[in-house]
Amino acid sequence: MSATTAQHSIVTAKRLVVKIGSALLIDSATGALRRDWLNTVADDIMACRTQGQEVVIVSSGAIAIGRERLGLKGRALRLEEKQAAAATGQIQLAHAFEEAMARHGITVAQVLLTLEDTEERRRHLNARSTITQLLALKAAPIINENDTVGTQEIRFGDNDRLAARVAVMISADTLLLLSDIDGLYDSDPRKNPNATHIAEVRTLDTRIEAMAGAAPTGYSSGGMVTKLQGAKIALAGGCRMAIANGQANHPLRRLIDGERCTWFLPNSEPRSARKRWIAGALNPVGAIIIDPGAEAALGKGRSLLPAGVTAIKGSFERGDPVTIETNAGRVLGRGLSAYSNKDAARIAGHKTGEIHQLLGYRGRDEMIHRDDLVLD
Repeated sequence: MSATTAQHSIVTAKRLVVKIGSALLIDSATGALRRDWLNTVADDIMACRTQGQEVVIVSSGAIAIGRERLGLKGRALRLEEKQAAAATGQIQLAHAFEEAMARHGITVAQVLLTLEDTEERRRHLNARSTITQLLALKAAPIINENDTVGTQEIRFGDNDRLAARVAVMISADTLLLLSDIDGLYDSDPRKNPNATHIAEVRTLDTRIEAMAGAAPTGYSSGGMVTKLQGAKIALAGGCRMAIANGQANHPLRRLIDGERCTWFLPNSEPRSARKRWIAGALNPVGAIIIDPGAEAALGKGRSLLPAGVTAIKGSFERGDPVTIETNAGRVLGRGLSAYSNKDAARIAGHKTGEIHQLLGYRGRDEMIHRDDLVLD
């Protein structure tokens, strides 16, 4: 497979985020879940997992399902009605995924997020750690916006941007937005039969943004505008993204087989983009002093363990950026601390097996995980 072909295939994805829109999950005529279609999605996800790929699902549909169950049809919903519908529909949605995935022996896990969960650093790290751990345990995370508690100020309002934030949060290399359209066009194909399909986008400029139209009527809450906003987030985080039509059965397999879509391609890889963010976009608020043994371990690409820490400087909380320094004061790099300065000081110089006894809880084994660390 050539480099160009690899860029345009989900086969090469190591960590794939799949966003499923409400218009795909819900039958527009009956308001019922498309269970047979969802089963084929589960089949495709199992095929990806068999190839060693990690798959995270961001799914819409809770409000659409819940409003049908509660009889809230035929009119616009008030915020509290949307939240009630979400509370009802989320149970049905999670159960539908559980049944579909159980056919392959896959355990599903529900993760509900708000906009604040992806923006506030400690909550961001908590969500990242949870999703990463679920993947390590071979579970399939099913993510949705927490509409039951979200107000206008803390909501995404669509799952295109949520999916992009999740993809960047967990350093996914590929984001797939399954929709009711096969990609970006230079004008709205619903209104212009001569609209031209755009196969590849490398730069999201004003010309590309102008191609987005309004959201279609029905269960969808996004449209091309939010998909392009999601693309901006994904590309900035080094994650490639595709918009594809997912209405037919086996949408992932069809895409692998060459079905038309639009690829948005970044200029960097996810991990390098995250590393640049840690290295250049964060102002350290403290320092962790390490011994020569820890310095040697970091040079081999390992994480920073408490045993190699000799001192803590400054005041910081879990997730805050800190510098990593030698006893002589030479700065080796920077990273995101897994502990506050007070807890870091308590476990400094101790083995990971002693953390629970020292703190009264079992935190992370690493003071700074290698994924959250950049050396100068």
